[in-house]
Amino acid sequence: MPDVATAFRRVGVIGPSYRDGLAETVDVLRRQLQAQDVEIRAEQELLDLFPGATEFRPDDVDLLITLGGDGTLLRGARLVATRSVPVLGVNLGNLGFLTSIAPHELEDALPRVFSGDYWLDERFTLEARVVDGNGHEGSPFLALNDAVLHKGGFARVIRLAVFVGPDRQQVAQYTADGIILATPTGSTAYSLSASGPVVHPSVDCILATPICPHTLVLRPLVLPDTVEITVEVLSTTGELILTVDGQDGADLRPQDRLVVRRGKATVPLVRFASQSFFNTLRRKLHWGLEHERGSRG
Repeated sequence: MPDVATAFRRVGVIGPSYRDGLAETVDVLRRQLQAQDVEIRAEQELLDLFPGATEFRPDDVDLLITLGGDGTLLRGARLVATRSVPVLGVNLGNLGFLTSIAPHELEDALPRVFSGDYWLDERFTLEARVVDGNGHEGSPFLALNDAVLHKGGFARVIRLAVFVGPDRQQVAQYTADGIILATPTGSTAYSLSASGPVVHPSVDCILATPICPHTLVLRPLVLPDTVEITVEVLSTTGELILTVDGQDGADLRPQDRLVVRRGKATVPLVRFASQSFFNTLRRKLHWGLEHERGSRG
């Protein structure tokens, strides 16, 4: 827990400028931040809504507030992850699984944050690199949810080989639409839609979930977070794409490799006493809830 007397003097705010309910949410947020006498760093699109604020820079904030859905939170988290800046997500989207509060909770939540009445939910990241056929490594991508290697355009299914560890133990070769390499945070995102397991965020592991594999015997894998995972592209034709958290990415060519390992950066998400992973599962995904099915005999 930070020293609340000195922490959070510079607060960053990011989000799109066109969300429904944004104006009302910004009005509450602006008043609350002004009452705390903090310096506001707003993204360019939001500067007009925060008179007197300066433009947001990732290296110049102590707390980041995201206004939007999970996509906005993921984008903001990657911007500040290397400095482990706490992130408070205000959900202006639909699901908002990673966000902490709804707009109507903001007026109560902000004073709690500045008084230290919260806890930090530490989430680890992945580092993903593309290595070409000559062994040249591209710049690393940071992922909070997942790194996805998939076909693009009108490409047919692709052939992949998966290896783990420095000695490159072969896991499998298969034909599929791609593969999802996810953190526990990402286990409730794309990986879940591809029939991957739900993993508690405190479990240190990496998920390898195939996308529509052309076989009945392949299943998702839960691997230690200490292993390096290499995915080789065996297909000789077709458009291949790496997508990171559904936002960043790069093109791959046949014979390229995707190398994924646990990243050094962590993302602390601001949570409150009543919030837990299982509460969020039930509330947002209706997990484990028995629905009424009419009259029962």
